[in-house]
Parts: sequence; structure tokens; C-alpha cells
Amino acid sequence: MAQEKDYYETLEVTKAASLDEVKKAYRKLALQYHPDRNKTKEADIKFKEINKAYEVLSDSQKRQAYDQFGHTAFEQGASGSGPFGGFDSSQSGRYGPFSYTYTTGDTQGSDFGGFSDPFEIFEQFFGGASPFGSARRRPVYSIRIAFTEAVQGVQKRVEIDGKIQTIKIPPGVDNGSRIRFGEYDVVVEVESHPHFQREGYDVVSETKISFFEAILGTEAMIEAVQGEIAIRIPAGTQPNAVIRLRGKGIPHLRGGGYGDHYIRIKVIIPKHLTGKQKQLLEEFKNEKSRKNGWF
Repeated sequence: MAQEKDYYETLEVTKAASLDEVKKAYRKLALQYHPDRNKTKEADIKFKEINKAYEVLSDSQKRQAYDQFGHTAFEQGASGSGPFGGFDSSQSGRYGPFSYTYTTGDTQGSDFGGFSDPFEIFEQFFGGASPFGSARRRPVYSIRIAFTEAVQGVQKRVEIDGKIQTIKIPPGVDNGSRIRFGEYDVVVEVESHPHFQREGYDVVSETKISFFEAILGTEAMIEAVQGEIAIRIPAGTQPNAVIRLRGKGIPHLRGGGYGDHYIRIKVIIPKHLTGKQKQLLEEFKNEKSRKNGWF
């Protein structure tokens, strides 16, 4: 079976794109490849890919599931038939001695994506009873880990029912991920990071450069989740420009690659200049004015 294309690449938007940006990109591409305008076989295939990508990215729940699980969130053939196709409890993976499953709700302020009861997740998403049954509910514990531990994976020694247990947490877990450990469910709480913001498997951060570096270009060392990376910032970089580092984000839980790292450039304008600096800037301004503008 051929590997499906990334939905964001299909619509030519970034993973940080707003719903309006997704709609705008869809309209543009749909007009370009619509069968009434473009009758080639390639255009027909592209048009179907565009519609499939838009169906997911324009729906907040489907988009969140796609960001977390990729195309596997919508694979058919599993025992359930909820709003995400075969995406049910049988979609758990294996990592060492335990299995792990995931939630797709908003995890802000709640261990269970806004649900008061973790088993309500299955009733809401799959339209039926909990796959674990109502007769016996598994004890649920929470474990708090650092952002970098969630990225790289970690082993944690915790006390459960008076016994010290070692839980292996796989790389790529997110806030609210659930790990099944023996007879228990463990919910992961990931601490925020002072420099990184996580969006699915992507990482967003900022780096500051001087006004002169923005004009002339520079090389900078930036902090990434895998360590420091040297990047080239081209001459003429504008404030709030974004540089994309492919494959430098968070590892996918199910394997198969990494997210990207997006770096937003903040240009620092100097508040105090020496007389010589002011003179040079005045000369620069006059020179550009004689050449009809700055650009």
C-alpha cells in the first residue's frame, strides 16, 4: 500500500495554520485542480487528495487526532466504527513490557481531556460503552515528567500500592497520554518548557537577532529538542519570519519520523546609538533613497 501524503503538505500550509488559512489554501487548490478546469488524470488524483486533506484539517477533532496519530487515526479495519473509522482501543501500541493508548481531547486543566471520567472518552468518541467493560475499572495513576523527558523517553520509579515500580515512558508522549502498566492505567502530565511550545509533533520557539544581523545575515546557535543546532539566517530577514527545521521536532510515538521545529525570528531594534552609528545609518538611508526605496 502506497504511503499517504502529509495532509498539511497537500494543502500547502504549515501545521500552525489557522482554520481560515486552511480554507483559503483549499479554495485556491480546489479551483486549480477542479475536473471542470483541469481534465488530466494527475489533476483528478490531486483534487481527491486535496478534498481528503481538507475533510480532516477543517474538522478540529479530526485534525487533533491526525496531529497526534497521523494517518493511522483513520485506518479502517479495527473493531470499532466511531467518528475516526477504526480508531479504537485496538489501536494501542507496544513499548517494552506494557501497552499504551492515547486520548485526543483538550488536556488543558484535566488529566482526561476535559472528561470527568476517563472512560467517558470512549463513550464520546466511539458512541458505545467503554471497551474495558463496566464491571471492573482499572485504577488510574498520574505521573509528572519534564518536557525533555517526554521528547526523549524516560524510565521512572514510582510507588504504586506500596510497591516501587519502574515505568518506561516512550519518546514522543504528550500531556494526557495514557500508559497501561500491568493492572493500572498511568496518565502522563508533561511540564511546560520555558523556550519550546509543542504543537502535535512540531516544536515552536523564538530566537532574537539584532537589527544589523537581520540586514546583513548571520549564523546563530539555537536550542532544539535534540541539542544546539547552528542555523543560517539570511540577509534581509524580516521581523517574525519563520525558519523551518525539518525533522528536528518530536519523535512520532509509533515511529516513522519526527516533527519539525519552527523558529520565529525576533528582530531587536537598538534604542541607543552612538554618533558614528547614527551617521552611518543616515548615509545608508540617503543612499537607499537615491535608489528609489529600500527594497
